[in-house]
Amino acid sequence: MRWALVKVCLAVTTMVVVAFAVPLGLVIKEMARDRAFSNAEREAAALAPALSITTDRDKLERVVASAGSDAGMAVHIPAVDDTAAVDLGRQRAADRDIATVRRLGRASTTEVPGGSTLLQPVALSSGAIAVVEVYVPESEVSNGVGTAWAVLAAVGVALILGSVAVADRLGGRMVQPAQRLVEGAHELGEGKLGARVPEEGPNELRLAAVAFNSMADQVVQLLANERELAADLSHRLRTPLTVLRLNAASLGDGPAAEQTRAAVAQLEREVDTIIRTAREAKPQTVAAGPGAGCDAGEVVRERMGFWSALAEDEGRKWRVAGVDRPVRIPVARADLAAALDALLGNVFRHTAEGTAFAVDVHNGEDAVIVLVSDAGPGIPDPEAAMARGRGSGTDGSTGLGLDIVRRLAESTGGDVRIGSSVLGGTEVRIWIQLDGREPVRRGHRGAVRRRRARRLVSTFNRSRSLP
Repeated sequence: MRWALVKVCLAVTTMVVVAFAVPLGLVIKEMARDRAFSNAEREAAALAPALSITTDRDKLERVVASAGSDAGMAVHIPAVDDTAAVDLGRQRAADRDIATVRRLGRASTTEVPGGSTLLQPVALSSGAIAVVEVYVPESEVSNGVGTAWAVLAAVGVALILGSVAVADRLGGRMVQPAQRLVEGAHELGEGKLGARVPEEGPNELRLAAVAFNSMADQVVQLLANERELAADLSHRLRTPLTVLRLNAASLGDGPAAEQTRAAVAQLEREVDTIIRTAREAKPQTVAAGPGAGCDAGEVVRERMGFWSALAEDEGRKWRVAGVDRPVRIPVARADLAAALDALLGNVFRHTAEGTAFAVDVHNGEDAVIVLVSDAGPGIPDPEAAMARGRGSGTDGSTGLGLDIVRRLAESTGGDVRIGSSVLGGTEVRIWIQLDGREPVRRGHRGAVRRRRARRLVSTFNRSRSLP
């Protein structure tokens, strides 16, 4: 593409230079010829006054010598009555040409060896016609023409080279963005998802770069969403796996029981491997679509109905509050159920049998708070627990459960906090924003909301107790 532009510019500039330089060169040649013959006419006119006064040979010789043109000028005076013809200087023109000019009385030029001659008729006092012959050599006719043509050629070559340089530079500005676009496409095709193209160059290529970067971002987002979906689905399998593990633990001794427990453990390890593999890429937060939402109270009652059976088997005390009336939140039912299962599954997985737990729901003006607390040993490092993809490393935790909860809260503009509960263990507070504002952790308004949330939680903690 770059060389094509250079070739086109070279061809166009060459045609323009030739179209102007050739006629201009011919004009210069014609101007030099006109200048030479104009000088010859002036020299011939200088003898007209002397010829009109006298035809004496000696006097005319002195006039010609004073004009400084005796080598290239000749005077032809015809014989009149008893006066003989007079010829001064070297005659170069043919006799018939001189006779023709004398007869017609009109100036004329004729070609002679080495140049041309100007034949100028002059009327004498006697009424006869004398002819002044001025020799114009070829060197005088072409004087300065070669230099002018050389200057024209140099200017033409300079214009052509300049146009080629400009075309090459412009072509480079057009080709480089296209090359970067091609390189970016190759890198993206090779799996380098971070490949992006600078949005520069001509408008068309800039728009192409914008479209490419948008496509790359969409590809990254789609891949991340696919990995998150696989990880979320795999994590949801851990809820029935927890039930299977607890039931297998109560089977007692025997080969069948041991095989069942081994199979459940193997299945748990496989699910954990799937979760870790699916979470290699950084996932994207995907908010619920328009019109999505559910009744948080109904979802909490349904999931607590499931987990209460397991709690009774393990001798755990449990309590649920704030679900006696509808609590609408902008979260899909399946997402809220998955978040609750993740938190309650962590309670059953990471606390001993008999450890109490509770779920409380508070419906405020602009937010809904869901508290999941337990009487376990607590979490020594909440920041590490909330860090995406990091678990304790000793109990098989993948860290995805809390991340599912965090993404659910942040999709509404809320957040998740881990603290100590009044039961003595861990308390996970889910702040679900109802008006879709920015997350409460940002800025001064976030600090005000955090203080309000702490007051609400404190009120909860003072009023609730296990049966």
